[in-house]
Amino acid sequence: MPDPVGKLPSELDQLPDRDAEETAEWAASLDAVTEHAGPHRAAYLMRRTLQHAERNGVPVPALLETDYVNTIPTAAEPAFDGDEAMETRIAGWNRWNAAAMVTRGSRLGVGGHIATFASAAWLYETGFNHFFRGKESQESPGSGDQLYIQGHASPGIYARAFLDGRLTEEHLDNFRQEAGGKGLPSYPHPRRLPWLWEFPTVSMGLGPLSAIYQARFNRYLTNRGIKDTSASHVWAFLGDGEMDEPESTAALALAAREGLDNLTFVINCNLQRLDGPVRANFKIVQELESQFRGAGWNVVKSLWGSAWDELFALDTTGALVRRLREVPDAQFQTYATRDVAYIREHFFGAEPALAELAKLLSDAKIDECFHSSRGGHEARKVYAAYRAALAHKGAPTVVLAQTVKGYTLGTGFESRNANHQMKKLSGDQFRTMRDLLELPIPDSKLNDELVPYGHPGADSPEVRYLQERRAELGGPAPARRVHAVALPEPSEKAFQSVYKGSGKQSVATTMAFVRLVKDLMRDKETGRRWVPIVPDEARTFGMEALFPSAGIYSPRGQTYDPVDRDQIMYYKEAKDGQILNEGITEAGSMADFIAAATSYATHGETMIPFYIFYSMFGWQRTGDQMWQLADQLGKGFIVGATAGRTTLTGEGLQHADGHSHLLAATNPASLNYDPAFAYEIAVIVKDGLRRMYGPDAEDVFYYLTVYNEPMPQPAMPEGVEEGIVKGLYRFKEGVPAKADSPRLQLLASGTAIHWVLAAQELLAAEWGVTADVWSATSWGELRRDALEADEALLRGEERTPYVTQALDGAPGPVLAVSDWMRQVPDQISQWVEQDYSSLGTDGFGLSDTREAARRHFGVDAHSITVAALAQLARRGEVPASAVKEARERYGL
Repeated sequence: MPDPVGKLPSELDQLPDRDAEETAEWAASLDAVTEHAGPHRAAYLMRRTLQHAERNGVPVPALLETDYVNTIPTAAEPAFDGDEAMETRIAGWNRWNAAAMVTRGSRLGVGGHIATFASAAWLYETGFNHFFRGKESQESPGSGDQLYIQGHASPGIYARAFLDGRLTEEHLDNFRQEAGGKGLPSYPHPRRLPWLWEFPTVSMGLGPLSAIYQARFNRYLTNRGIKDTSASHVWAFLGDGEMDEPESTAALALAAREGLDNLTFVINCNLQRLDGPVRANFKIVQELESQFRGAGWNVVKSLWGSAWDELFALDTTGALVRRLREVPDAQFQTYATRDVAYIREHFFGAEPALAELAKLLSDAKIDECFHSSRGGHEARKVYAAYRAALAHKGAPTVVLAQTVKGYTLGTGFESRNANHQMKKLSGDQFRTMRDLLELPIPDSKLNDELVPYGHPGADSPEVRYLQERRAELGGPAPARRVHAVALPEPSEKAFQSVYKGSGKQSVATTMAFVRLVKDLMRDKETGRRWVPIVPDEARTFGMEALFPSAGIYSPRGQTYDPVDRDQIMYYKEAKDGQILNEGITEAGSMADFIAAATSYATHGETMIPFYIFYSMFGWQRTGDQMWQLADQLGKGFIVGATAGRTTLTGEGLQHADGHSHLLAATNPASLNYDPAFAYEIAVIVKDGLRRMYGPDAEDVFYYLTVYNEPMPQPAMPEGVEEGIVKGLYRFKEGVPAKADSPRLQLLASGTAIHWVLAAQELLAAEWGVTADVWSATSWGELRRDALEADEALLRGEERTPYVTQALDGAPGPVLAVSDWMRQVPDQISQWVEQDYSSLGTDGFGLSDTREAARRHFGVDAHSITVAALAQLARRGEVPASAVKEARERYGL
């Protein structure tokens, strides 16, 4: 039926209408309601009808936005399972101690944040008392729930741990003072406080992204039969301003698509970001509701406290709800700071129906509603929202809880734009806060220079209640537990096959790594613990051979007949699939890796993830997550495939990677290797398994760069394992044509070893120069060892860096070459006693053949030969004319 108004065509016009007369009657009914009761009544009836249809299984699209009211009416709230008065006292002590800790620390200039926790206190308190399972819970032993705590709320978590007896006053007084080893980190940092924090979150955006992939990885563990994590729930506490980060919403569709009802986002909507309103001229809650509903999430809004019930009951015309929807956030923030007269004029004075409603309200009621009564500030409202989240099946839930930033901290803090930067309360403000919270702290204690911490006593009713609640839920939270169980060493068979080399067959090191891992995944003891992760380009890396044997993880299995089913390496998805093939999302793949890399602590199940990515789209694109991985003490193998600046023929500037090893060098937990040969990869992987998963496991991860340039892979020489692991060994010694032949040392990493070997031959055959070729498997490990040696010398210990020892007595100058910027090999220059110079691929990448690109950057065999002759000429060991002659001969 055409649009009755006749203005716009409809997509429904192309579908047959089996009863056009009935359709017209429905439209006419709506027109009549609009004419006689107004458009707002018509809209209400339409929404009621859609809601009724949805609840009865009628397939109609759901609304993306609802009124600016609570999802759960007060009359529908479940019974509160606890002592609300007791929990109010506990929350009061936590609020006080969080503010006291930051204020006491501010005298030392270390800073801290007060306002965030003040707004979110009940969001946490309700969870700790009723919902968050600990590691010893019967339903989820060893795992519990996973809590992603909003970073700026950390003082409140410390305050609760203090009340619980997990922290002392000394700990609190060392907030943000970690150098002495007794401090509390500013934010959730597992590496700094590994018994408490599980997940680093304050690099905003990474918390929500990681929470989604953690919930997904929990399902992965269950579906693969590694561990039943079905009772574990992931809770991510976020700020409304944080949702602007692209990572915060990057994986919402994944969570809905895979039905992750083991995940709840709790967004503290205090309407403020760090410097002002989140959406000054709009409404962030409504925007987030639409965004999450559109992505397929269940949305629970907890906006108003119980004081608003009277107002909504009096709103017979709908004017109040309309006004709440139209007032922008910045204006509502202003209402929270202004007197009742201002609110009566500017809010209720907007239309006659509201003005009449306001006449029925006392000043005290208006003051309570607009200044303090928010859904996020009432235990019963939060409790109802959390119960609804856990009850909802088939999709993740987001709780949008409205609060006042700086709540209970006084008028100088509440809803102020600057409150994120306000680090302390005055004595008068503490007195006001004490009175509001009804804490038994005498005035005499507030006259001191330092405001005191408050504690009702280790055997007080409050502490007993808190501890009993936590015991019932499975122990303290948050908490990180590590049950160190070394993995058995895999069979030598997989490594031995690589040590033998490839004979005449040309094999790229990318392919060599994948083949090695494929064999390791067959190991009876540890094979199932490997977690291959790739962002879409598995076939580029030769990983399609894993598809039929390991399978690609999908919670739905394979519901279709793959187009390549008749091929050997067909695309196979399975509910118990081992491969996480993420699509085009390096951020998502990295979040996968972090979840798998820390499963040994999160779930007591050690997994061995390897994440293989394309060229520079690892450290450059997701370097922040690499740091998060280090903070979270993750283990595993990160593999930069198709590495180097000149190996990607035709790809160009935004693909050719010549700098990732520099970025990786900044991460203290990353052990970085640039192997040249397949056997080096095998040695490094074997050593990595020992260091990360052996009896003396270390909290490190490995970064390997591998290349897509097929080359013959030699067999492993004898006695090189130590040098491979430490970063340098002599691969091929030069044979002097004469006893007095000029000599030098050529160091190379990765694919550059082949250019250097060709230069070695040119130097000998055409210039009478002898060169020894060294494989520098890790410039970074050589530097790390040298720095440690320098530190030892300052302590009075005699120690020589390995690189100095290895090159000790090696004749002639040293020329280092790589497919990376010169800063990469230059990392070791100060510890090389010989004359040192380097060649590299500085500048932007470009599209061309490998040969042309290497000539352009001056790293091909001819360029290396000329550079070597120039070094020797400067020392007077070859005539200067030889350098000019070589340039002309090679066309440089």
